[in-house]
Amino acid sequence: MKILGLLALAAPQAVGGQAVIEGVMMRARNTLAIAIRKSDGTITTEVRPWFTLVRHPWLKKPFLRGFPVLMETMVNGIKALNYSAVQAADDDDEEGELTTWHLVLTMVLALGAALGLFVVLPHFLSVGMEYLGLAGDVDSLSFHLWDGFIKMLIFVGYILAISYIPDIRRVFQYHGAEHKVIWTWEQGGELSPDSTRFHSRLHPRCGTAFLLFVLVVSIVLYAVLVPYLLLFYSPEHFVAKHLYIVVMKLFLMIPVSCVAYEMIKFAGKYSGNILCKMMCWPGMMLQLLTTKEPDDSQIEVAIAALRCAVNAEEC
Repeated sequence: MKILGLLALAAPQAVGGQAVIEGVMMRARNTLAIAIRKSDGTITTEVRPWFTLVRHPWLKKPFLRGFPVLMETMVNGIKALNYSAVQAADDDDEEGELTTWHLVLTMVLALGAALGLFVVLPHFLSVGMEYLGLAGDVDSLSFHLWDGFIKMLIFVGYILAISYIPDIRRVFQYHGAEHKVIWTWEQGGELSPDSTRFHSRLHPRCGTAFLLFVLVVSIVLYAVLVPYLLLFYSPEHFVAKHLYIVVMKLFLMIPVSCVAYEMIKFAGKYSGNILCKMMCWPGMMLQLLTTKEPDDSQIEVAIAALRCAVNAEEC
């Protein structure tokens, strides 16, 4: 679908988004829209209901909603990425979409890879630091400082490594376009490349900032809670002890994600506050790696996604 003319904005509602392959996914309330730039230069859009896990009132409460929101965001994000891959390849075959079982398998593999890379691997590398005499035992602060430092190195190193892949660099450009368009929307501006391109490609509510909050919160909670877990139960065998702690860390990712979610909600809501600016600054700096300056054609795609998300009946 071609997006013609300019879209003037009224009182904006809260929106969020995600870069996908040759496009952008935007969410407004219970609707998501995916806009993809096809190989022939046209823009195709798809409007869908937002899959949610927080229907029960208890799951909407602060410090309980973070983990289910993270899970539903992953589900919607993976489905949007799959749709974009099919459309970018000019494959209109609906069988190219993920089935429920494929989606579950993809979720399990993605979660397993993330937990293995950012929970299990840093823990056992920190055990190596303990073996070298550079860290204390697992109940010491030095162990968890090494754990956090290694997590940060892996995280930043991973982003730097994939940024050299041309296709990923284009995704990062669409990520920048998504942020610019959201800034324009939130400030009540006119949605057009001319008025959007000068906005920042960095945004305080970005998923990159959320991941950084997760890393920081995990360092603090692990340093505080792991010694108490060992007081409750501590296997005598060295290997069993560390396997026990790793399993506990995997379960602790649930409260970690809940706390990190509330932090990013707070920081985004009061982004003008000096304390919130300080909280957001590391995440904003990290976005210098995960976003790139988009061109006007990529901004047009982000505009198309936002337009359909907030006015689904027009798409």
